Amino acid sequence: MDALRRFNQNVVTPRERKYLRIIVHCGVYEYLGMPFGIKNAPSHFQIMMNEIFPEELSEGWLIIYIDDIIVCSKIWEEHMYRLSRVLTKIQSVNMKISLKKCHFGFKELKALGHVVSGLSLGIEKNKGAAVLLKPMPQNKKEIQLFLGFCGYYRQHIKDFASIARPLYKLCDKDTVFQMTVDRVKEFESLRQALTTSPLLLMPDIKLPFQLYIDASGDGLGAALHQVQIFNDKPVEGPICFISRQIKPSEASYGESQMGCLCLVWALEKLNYFLEGCVFQ
Repeated sequence: MDALRRFNQNVVTPRERKYLRIIVHCGVYEYLGMPFGIKNAPSHFQIMMNEIFPEELSEGWLIIYIDDIIVCSKIWEEHMYRLSRVLTKIQSVNMKISLKKCHFGFKELKALGHVVSGLSLGIEKNKGAAVLLKPMPQNKKEIQLFLGFCGYYRQHIKDFASIARPLYKLCDKDTVFQMTVDRVKEFESLRQALTTSPLLLMPDIKLPFQLYIDASGDGLGAALHQVQIFNDKPVEGPICFISRQIKPSEASYGESQMGCLCLVWALEKLNYFLEGCVFQ
């Protein structure tokens, strides 16, 4: 579900309206509802939504990101009950939702640039298509925008830090921007890695995890996998990928030290998956 005109539904108190005044030729106007463009409007709206649905959020089946509301269920009867609870609260606070942006009873949906289902997490097709259509960067600003876009999906890309490392160097303040033949290949390599990234499985904390690590002079990398049953057959797939570049102070580490560093770093980064669970 999607809240209609999200911020405008937040009532501005009389004491605060003076800070949102607009002076025009015919007089002075004050906003009665929160306008778009105010710096703290998103965080204020998120707090408001959290206060409306505290029980539902604590039970773990409701996800809210600013004006996007997602209700998750395993069976239809349960879903209808939860949906009824959410809609009742929406009605009780006089909140309005945009029906044309709402989707009810779907097994998968698009959210924040991802395709989410009960089984997997993938990248929206139009996002991948947009990457293929991106022209070659002509300056540092354009390469930064490209890396920022790819970085948002880095959990889908194995060894992202190592692949993107040469391109990040182009963004250094003292580096002259030049797309050499090697840099073009690295740009295409990262673009290919994003558009061919695998679907990520939804983790099942009742099943054991497999943690794979890899360390080299280019960076640290780890992949969290799990074996799940699909069509009565065990299938191993990735839950997420993590990676980072080597720090200057770590460049002199030996092979065993680098391996230990990678393991400790991976355990810390993936703690929210692995704590209290069986893994190897």
